[in-house]
Amino acid sequence: MKQSSTTPYLIRALHEWCADNSFTPQIAVKVNDRTQVPKSFVKNGEIILNISYDATRQLKISNEFINFSARFSGVSHEVAIPIDAVFGIYARETGQGMAFEVNEQSKVMATGKNKKQPKGRVSKKKPRLQLVK
Repeated sequence: MKQSSTTPYLIRALHEWCADNSFTPQIAVKVNDRTQVPKSFVKNGEIILNISYDATRQLKISNEFINFSARFSGVSHEVAIPIDAVFGIYARETGQGMAFEVNEQSKVMATGKNKKQPKGRVSKKKPRLQLVK
């Protein structure tokens, strides 16, 4: 029997921890051909999403997808994020959270090209993630 991934369980746990502490849970996502987000908000093949209960409607974090509807610049959108495309969840206010590995399939962009960044190159716009103790 194939063992299920721990990632969706950890995302749900950190989402709950953020809610309990009045923090804003945000996820960092590698956008791929299975990711349904407003493309105009994608930067460098990534998007940061606020998944708080206040910012989303009908939020569901299953073992395969994160689904919800939300407003982007006043326009409602249905959002679907494959769990394997999430590379981090953190509290916006503190930066505390957890990072996840994204498999090669999740790095494939909607264009079908594999966009890898050179090793050692770090974007300064990515969130600061810390291990939650």
